[in-house]
Amino acid sequence: MTTPDRLDTPLLLGMMRLNDYPELADPQGLLGFIERCVERGLTAFDHADIYGLGHCESQFGAALRLQPALRQRLTVIGKADIVLKPQDRSRWQVKHYDTSAAYLRRAVEGSLERLGIERLDGFLVHRPDPLMQVEDLARTLEALQAEGKIGWLGLSNADPLHWRLLGEALPLRCNQIELSLMAQDAAWDGRLQTMQAEGLQALAWSPFAGGRFPAGLQQALANVADALGATPNQVALAWIRRLPGAPVPILGSLRWSRVEEALAGASLALDTQAWFYLAEAARGVEAP
Repeated sequence: MTTPDRLDTPLLLGMMRLNDYPELADPQGLLGFIERCVERGLTAFDHADIYGLGHCESQFGAALRLQPALRQRLTVIGKADIVLKPQDRSRWQVKHYDTSAAYLRRAVEGSLERLGIERLDGFLVHRPDPLMQVEDLARTLEALQAEGKIGWLGLSNADPLHWRLLGEALPLRCNQIELSLMAQDAAWDGRLQTMQAEGLQALAWSPFAGGRFPAGLQQALANVADALGATPNQVALAWIRRLPGAPVPILGSLRWSRVEEALAGASLALDTQAWFYLAEAARGVEAP
């Protein structure tokens, strides 16, 4: 089975918190932000149907409608299968996952309508579903591809057995995982090497751990930043890129100053000792 090409970008921009930025609430303001990103070579935008209960997609779509030609320069990624409590129409009102054909078709078509586009360039299964029927899911995704509604495929938060099962039926490009100095497990348990060996590109969500770096780690980041003439945030992203497969960080902040800072540090490289120094500062223990 042919492995799809890698996403060639220094960063992805995550749209989960789009509603948190008043300056981007106006379609014209968001359009200007998107255009600035494209000018800097940042063209991949990571969406999901649950972000803002669909409002983030609608907001992004309203901006694109002001400049339809811009769509051709963007990579728009969508995700689905998580159903939050407010979206559950059953009597149980429970968060759950749904990889049924009927649900995924409604989710994809809903995302396309809100975004005002004809196709998601990439589509990811958002969370492993314990009730997933692999053959049914594969047929559903193949049908959506054949209809031109989705492009390449990937997974999010998947472990090896999950991606191997679906990968036997479909070519998968990537797997989004939580990865940061505060979420290091994939760096130590072999998942990243396995993904690299099996042709899956790693995309790292929450690369700054939601801003929850403890004081000791913040000081270690500052020490390395001073030594390299960089900023602590640039160093934290470089720590991720130093890992096998050079994972691509998904930036959750949409402040333009944070985006520029991240782009300016995209070529920063850490040596082995600096990587382990930071890993130890975050974990609180030496390497095994």
